[in-house]
Amino acid sequence: MERVRTILTHTYPYPHEHSRHAIIAVFLGCLFFISSDNMHTLIEKFSLKWCSMYACLLGLFYFFSSPFIGKTIRPNYSNFSRWYIAWILVAALYHLPNFLSMGLDLRMNLSLFLTIYISSIVFLVVFHIIFLALWYVGLVSRVAGRRPEILTILQNCAVLSMACCIFYSHCGNRAILRQKPPGRQYSSLFSFWKREHRHNTWIAQLIRMNKLKDQVCSSWFAPVGSASDYPLLSKWFIYGEIACNGSCPDSSSEISPIYSLWATFIGLYIANYVVERSTGWALTHPLSVDKVEKLKKEQMKPNFLDMVPWYSGTSADLFKTVFDLLVSVTVFLGRFDMRMLQAAMTKSCDGTKREELLYDHLANKDNFWFDFMADTGDGGNSSYAVAKLLAQPTLQVSVDGETRPLPRGNVLLIGGDLAYPNPSAFTYEKRLFCPFEYALQPPHWYKNDSIAVDKPELPEGVKDLKDYDGPQCFLIPGNHDWFDGLNTFMRYICHKSWLGGWLMPQKKSYFALQLPKGWWVFGLDLALHGDIDVDQFKFFAELVKEKVKEDDAVIIITHEPSWLLDWYWSSDTGQNVRHLICDVLNYRCKLRMAGDLHHYMRHSCTQSDAPVHVQHLLVNGCGGAFLHPTHVFSKFSKYYGASYASKAAYPSFHDSSKIALGNILKFRKKNWQFDFIGGIIYFILVFSLFPQCKLAHILRGDSFSGHLESFLGTVWNAFVYVMEQSYVSFTGVLVLLITAIIFVPSKISRKKRVVIGVLHVSAHLMAALILMLMLELGIEICIQHNLLANSGYHTLYQWYKSVESEHFPDPTGLRARIEQWTFGLYPACIKYLMSAFDVPEVMAVTRTNICKEGMESLSRSGAVIYYASVFLYFWVFSTPVVSLVFGSYLYICINWLHIHFDEAFSSLRIANYKSFTRFHIKENKDIEVFTLAVDKVPKDWKLDKDWDAEPKQSGVMSHKREFPSKWCASSAQQDPVATVKVVDYFLIHRSQNQNGEC
Repeated sequence: MERVRTILTHTYPYPHEHSRHAIIAVFLGCLFFISSDNMHTLIEKFSLKWCSMYACLLGLFYFFSSPFIGKTIRPNYSNFSRWYIAWILVAALYHLPNFLSMGLDLRMNLSLFLTIYISSIVFLVVFHIIFLALWYVGLVSRVAGRRPEILTILQNCAVLSMACCIFYSHCGNRAILRQKPPGRQYSSLFSFWKREHRHNTWIAQLIRMNKLKDQVCSSWFAPVGSASDYPLLSKWFIYGEIACNGSCPDSSSEISPIYSLWATFIGLYIANYVVERSTGWALTHPLSVDKVEKLKKEQMKPNFLDMVPWYSGTSADLFKTVFDLLVSVTVFLGRFDMRMLQAAMTKSCDGTKREELLYDHLANKDNFWFDFMADTGDGGNSSYAVAKLLAQPTLQVSVDGETRPLPRGNVLLIGGDLAYPNPSAFTYEKRLFCPFEYALQPPHWYKNDSIAVDKPELPEGVKDLKDYDGPQCFLIPGNHDWFDGLNTFMRYICHKSWLGGWLMPQKKSYFALQLPKGWWVFGLDLALHGDIDVDQFKFFAELVKEKVKEDDAVIIITHEPSWLLDWYWSSDTGQNVRHLICDVLNYRCKLRMAGDLHHYMRHSCTQSDAPVHVQHLLVNGCGGAFLHPTHVFSKFSKYYGASYASKAAYPSFHDSSKIALGNILKFRKKNWQFDFIGGIIYFILVFSLFPQCKLAHILRGDSFSGHLESFLGTVWNAFVYVMEQSYVSFTGVLVLLITAIIFVPSKISRKKRVVIGVLHVSAHLMAALILMLMLELGIEICIQHNLLANSGYHTLYQWYKSVESEHFPDPTGLRARIEQWTFGLYPACIKYLMSAFDVPEVMAVTRTNICKEGMESLSRSGAVIYYASVFLYFWVFSTPVVSLVFGSYLYICINWLHIHFDEAFSSLRIANYKSFTRFHIKENKDIEVFTLAVDKVPKDWKLDKDWDAEPKQSGVMSHKREFPSKWCASSAQQDPVATVKVVDYFLIHRSQNQNGEC
C-alpha cells in the first residue's frame, strides 16, 4: 500500500514521465518487429550509400537535440524540441529508400498516426471536460479539480497513436485476414538461408523470433467479436448505424483491430486518470499521518533558480536589463543620482547627521570576526552553498597542516551585485533573500513584506544595537543594483531589517563601520560612475579628520576592482577614490576589497621606489555568480605607481585557461536558448540563395577531389552573389559585420577590431553557405533518385484516401456525413496536417517549380510556405554550427588575445569555484585573513535531518542553533561544510606601512 500511495501521490519533476516511458516501450517494440520480420533485408539490402546518408541525417539531428538528451533543462522547450525533431526527422526519413524493403511503410504509419492522433485528442478533450463537470457538481473527489496540462494530453495522444501504428503495420489486419489460409508464413522470407544452417548460427535465433512475433500479433489482434455482440455500442459509436435509421445495407459485423487496440489504450489512459484523480484519503494515504509527513520531508527539495542564461534570445529579464541600463546611462546618469538624495536627507539644521552613515557599536567587541563576499544572487545552488558556509557557527578547516575552528563572522560585508541580471522584486526575493533565508532563518516575528520604519528593528529584550550579539550585515550596491536607479536596493536593503538571520542596521547605500583594535571599514558606493560623489567624499574625509587616528587602519570596499580594470582597459577611473586613499587616508589604507570580477585574486605590495598607499589588493566575487577567468589578469603589477605581485588566484591561471575550452565543447549545451538568435541569423545570411537550381555539376565529378573542387567553387559563387546581387542576405551580412566589430572590446586598436570582426563574420558566413549548399544538395540528390518532387503537395493524403477503407471500414458512410456536418473541415484538417508531415515534398515540389518557371511564378503565400519549409530544416542544421563557431571565437579571444573575459565565461555559467573571505582581528591588532572555497557546488539538496530534529524553541534566534541551515547536499561527501578548504591565508599588520613602505 505504501508503494501504491507513492505512485498515486508522487509529483514528477517532469510532467510527462509516463509518456517518456511509453515512448521507450513503443520504440523497443518497433525494433522487435523490424528485427524479427526483416533481418534478412538488413543484412542483404542495406546499401552503403544510403547507410551513409542515414548516418549523416541522424547525426545532424543528434547534434541539434544533444542539449536536451539525458535531462530536462526546461520542460516546455525541451519537450517542444523532442517533438519538433521527431516531426521533421520522420518527414525526412519518409522519402529515403530501404524502409519498404525492411517492411516499414512510413506512408501507412504516418497516415494512421495523424488520423488516430486527431481522433484521440478530440476524444480525450471531451473526456476531460466531462470529468471536470463531474468534479464541479461534486460527484468525484476534490483532487480531480486540478486541470490536466494540454501538453500532457497531446503527448499521451501521440504515444498511443504511435503504438497503434507500429503494432498494426507489422501485424496486419488479423481480424479481417483470419479467414484466409494460414499459408502466409514468413519462412519464405528466409529462403536464402539454408535449412541446415538455421540451428547453428546466431541468425537462426533471430529467425525464431518470427514465431514469437506471430504469437504477439495473434494475441493483440485476435478477433474481439463482431458488432452484433455489442449492439448498442456498435450501432451508436463504431459504425453509426443509428444515423441510417436501421437501414444500412452494406453493414459489416467485423470490428477493426486498429479500433480495438486504440480503445484499449484509451481505456487504460482513462482508468489511470480516474484512479489517480478520484481516490480518497484512505487509498492515497494508507500510512499514518506521522509517516506521511516524514515521507514528505524526505522528498522535500529547494526550488532554486538556475544560473542566468546570458545568451538567451527569449529571456524577458535580459531584455529588461538592457532597457534599464540604457535608461540609467542615457537618461539619469549625470542628471539624477540617488546618492545626492541620500546626502540631502542626512542633513540637519546643525550639521551632518552621521547616525545613518557611521556605525561604531562594534568598536569594543572582543575576539572579533567578520566575513566578506560579493556577487551573489545568480544561481540558487551556488548562492546557497556560500550562504550556508557563512551561516555555520564554526567551520573546521586545515591551515598550514593544522585543523583550526573558524567561528562565524560577527559582521557580513557584501560587496555589491546582489542579484542578477537586473534589480527587481523577483530577483532580489528569489536569488538573494531565498538562499540566505534557507541558510539562516530570520526571526519568527519578522514579516517579509514589512517596511522597517525605525531601523534597527531589534529582537525583544534588546534595547540598543551594541547589546545585540547576533550576526549583522552591511552591503554596498554594485552596477547591477544601479540599473534601476537604486530603487530596489533602497526598498529591500535600506528599508528592511533582515537578510535571513543577519540583521541589517544600514540606512544608506554607503557606510563607515568602526571595528575593534583601531580598524575601520569604509563601504563606498561608486554607482555607475566608477567613483564616489562629492557629498560621499566629504563625509569620509571629515570622518578621517575627526575620528580616524593616525595609527588606525582602514579597509576600503568598492563594488569593482579599479586596479585590475583600469590596467586591463588602460583607463584611469575613480579620481575621488584615489584622492581619498592617497591624500586623505595617508597610508592608513591597508586593504582594498572588491567584487565584480567573479574570481579570487590577491596582490600584495613588493619592494618599490614609489610610496605604497595600499598594502593588499583583494578581489573576491565568488559569492554565487558565474565564474570569471584569472589568467587574463596574470600580468597586473602596478597600482598608484607601486609594484605588486600576485600571491593567490582561485582558480589558478592554468585551470582558468583550461576552463575556457568549454566554449568549444559546451557552449550550446549551456546556452541552448541562443538557438533562437543563431538560427535566424544564419537563415538571413543565405535567404537570397534559395533555391540553388544548378547543382548537377557537383554530382558529376569522378573523384572526391573533383566533387570537393566543384563544391567549393559553388560556395565561392554563392558568396559573390551575396556581395553583388542579393539584398536580404547582403543586408544581414552588413548588419552582422557592424555588430561583430562593435562587439570586439575597445581594449585593442580600431584596425585590430575590424580585422577580428571581419574574420568572425567570415567564419559564420562560410559556415552558413556550406550548410545551405549541403541542404540543397541533399534535396537535389533525392529529386534525381525520384524520392522527392515526383507526386505533389498532398501525396500522403492521396495515398491514404486510396487505402482508407482497408484501415478504417466505414460501411455506413459515416465519414461522408461527418464531412457534411463539419462543412468539409474534417477532411481538410487531415489533408493539410498530412501535408505538414511531408515538408520535404512541399519544399522539393516548390523548388522544382521555381527552377523551371522562376520565382515570379510563386504567389506570396507559396513563397512564404517555401521559405518556411526551408527554414524548418536549415534551423536544425545551423544551430549547432553557429554555437560551435561562436564558442570557438570566444575561446580563441580569451586564451590567445585575452579579450572578452566577461563574454567568454558568462557563456559557461559555471556555478563551481565559490568562496568568501573571513577575517579575524587578533589581540596584537593584526588581522588574519582566510579565504575559504569549495571547488564543486552541489546540484541536488535534501532536508537536513539534524536541522529538522533540532528543537525549535519559540523566540530563540536562528543564529543560536547548532544546525542553522535547512538544506544539505544529497551526498554528504559533496556538502559545502565537508568540502570547504582554505585557498589563501595571510596576515595584515596594522602598524606596518606608516611611511609608505611595503
